[in-house]
Amino acid sequence: MGFWKGLMGRSTPPQADLDVLFQAPQAVISLEAQGFVFTGSGAVCFRDVEGSADDAAVAEAEQMVRLDGQAAVERSADAHGFTWLSITRPGDAPGLCTDLHTVNSNLVNAGFGPSLLCSTIVFRTPSGGPFALVYLFKRGTFYPFAPSGAQQRDSATELQARGIVADDVPVEGELSRWLALWGAPHLG
Repeated sequence: MGFWKGLMGRSTPPQADLDVLFQAPQAVISLEAQGFVFTGSGAVCFRDVEGSADDAAVAEAEQMVRLDGQAAVERSADAHGFTWLSITRPGDAPGLCTDLHTVNSNLVNAGFGPSLLCSTIVFRTPSGGPFALVYLFKRGTFYPFAPSGAQQRDSATELQARGIVADDVPVEGELSRWLALWGAPHLG
């Protein structure tokens, strides 16, 4: 079957490795050493499935994240029809990454992996602007996103951050896949 798909120009997208999220705390340390400030916030972005099919999986993930009483969880929707499950766990990068992994894993295990878009870990840049390290679910890679005003990006900061985290996490090599996440939670 693989030969036929290759011949017809079809390929199966690579399966995301959610465990790579556990490498992100090292990237947090590297960014902090360069003046970035970890906010303790992050989020998982997914396309909500019509009806209530995925609601039970999301509710279960929310409950699991709240179990230890250290994290705040909030659900919101953006202007593009995506749902964001925001998590705040001040000062605990490993805990936040575990929470993001929990939410992603719950949705994948419930059959909603194709609905997942990305996860974010939020910072402030050395100059005080918003910044996120973004995990692209379908690619299994990270990229930096630094919004700098009304639908503008700080490309210099993004490229600098790419160099900072390149030894810590797999970085998305195709710049065209560095999506702008306008309106993402905690990046305003």
